[in-house]
Amino acid sequence: MTPTLVRNHRDVEPSAPAEAGVRARDWAEIQERMLAPLYEAVYDRLEVGAATRVLSLGCGSGLAMLVAAARGAHVTGVDTDRERLALARARLLPEAGRDGAGRDGRRAHPARSRARLLDGGLPGAADGAAYDLVTAFEPIGCAAGDSAGLAPALESAVAVSRRGAAVVLTGWGPPERCATSEVLGVANRLAEAAREPGAGGRRPVLRDELEDVAARAGLKPDGSGRVSCPFGYADTGSAVRGLLSTGLFDAAVHATDRCQVEKEVAEALHPYRRRDGTVWMPNVFRYLVCTA
Repeated sequence: MTPTLVRNHRDVEPSAPAEAGVRARDWAEIQERMLAPLYEAVYDRLEVGAATRVLSLGCGSGLAMLVAAARGAHVTGVDTDRERLALARARLLPEAGRDGAGRDGRRAHPARSRARLLDGGLPGAADGAAYDLVTAFEPIGCAAGDSAGLAPALESAVAVSRRGAAVVLTGWGPPERCATSEVLGVANRLAEAAREPGAGGRRPVLRDELEDVAARAGLKPDGSGRVSCPFGYADTGSAVRGLLSTGLFDAAVHATDRCQVEKEVAEALHPYRRRDGTVWMPNVFRYLVCTA
């Protein structure tokens, strides 16, 4: 049986579809671009181009897929967040008529026509061709249990990939290299009151987290790298919206309320607010390249 892709740090669902839609848009418009340097670094290293078939696990609103498609790659994305997936479809699969023109009369960008998006379980190989690259760009290592379910998903992805295909896992860097770690501590503190004894919360990044997941999935590590991904925002309000869109503060919102979480996150951002009102937090993320 093909396992469903799990997004472990989104266990607490928004209270209404409208709220889910707002959060997905905040992710797409504010937060997702913070990881663009990570996507580019991985694609540069693996020379992603027109001959590459990419399977993106947890593709979100599709920015990583869009970057790969712009390089000529054929991309398939799968996610369980329907609101984010809807935004990915708007980016990558514009409605087209028989002549290839969209609703506004403009012809769809040829790179975008190489995209396929699926809700839920993992797909088979696109057009009968095996995947050359599998990516899991949602960083792990920030919260306890955030890698649960990833190994089985990777195993299923490898089953529809060519022999020797590259598989890329990504994670947060050491806390001392990630300024955002201090702000994420707010989520853990506020959620503590509602957490049952022994339940997982945010915990220190484990040095071999990515390697452990790779081992459980039967993958062979074949190199790694670190990428600077600073989180930069126009103002504190944008920073709060962007950070809450990640889902990492859901348990805190559930334990208290959104206004309280927004207030305390804004206070935690104060050391990173510059004179012009912008917010800047240097971060380092790590990626591990494996062979299927």
